[in-house]
Amino acid sequence: MTRLLIQTQSAPLRVDFPFLVQMTNEQFYEFCQANPELRIERTASGEVVIVPPAFSDTGNRNFNIATQLGQWTEEDGTGIGFDSSSGFTLPNGATRSPDASWIKLERWNSLTEAQKASFAPICPDFVIELRSANVGVARRRHRLKELQEKMQEYIDNGASLG
Repeated sequence: MTRLLIQTQSAPLRVDFPFLVQMTNEQFYEFCQANPELRIERTASGEVVIVPPAFSDTGNRNFNIATQLGQWTEEDGTGIGFDSSSGFTLPNGATRSPDASWIKLERWNSLTEAQKASFAPICPDFVIELRSANVGVARRRHRLKELQEKMQEYIDNGASLG
C-alpha cells in the first residue's frame, strides 16, 4: 500500500492508497510531473511526503544560503550546486529534495544524461536543510528531530558534509 504523507505546519496528514502496493520509480516520477506545484519527497519505505511551501522568512533564508552556496560553487569549481527544487534518489531508495546541495563534479559527470534529467540516483556530497523558526515550541522540537533523522539519512547514504 502507498501512504501519502502531507506535511503541514502543525502535523503530518497521512492518506492511504490501498489500491497501490508501492509506487515504482516511474510512477513516482509521473506523479511528481503531474503535480509540479508541489514539493514531493519519498522515504526509503516508499511513503510519499508532500512538503508545504516555506514561510516567506524561511524562503528568504533559503535563498540567501543557496546564493552563498552558488557563489562558492562558482569560485571553487570542483562541484555543481542545486536548489530546493532538485530531487535525488538516494542509495536507500528515498527520493529527497534538500534546501540546497552540492555534488563533486567527477561524481556528477559519472551519471548518464538520462539519470541527470530525472531524480538523479546519487546522494549529494553536501546538503543543507533549514528549519522554520515560525512554528510552536512543540512542533519546532518535533521538526528538529525530523531534520536530524533526515540529515542522518543523508550521511548514511554518502553525504560527507551537512
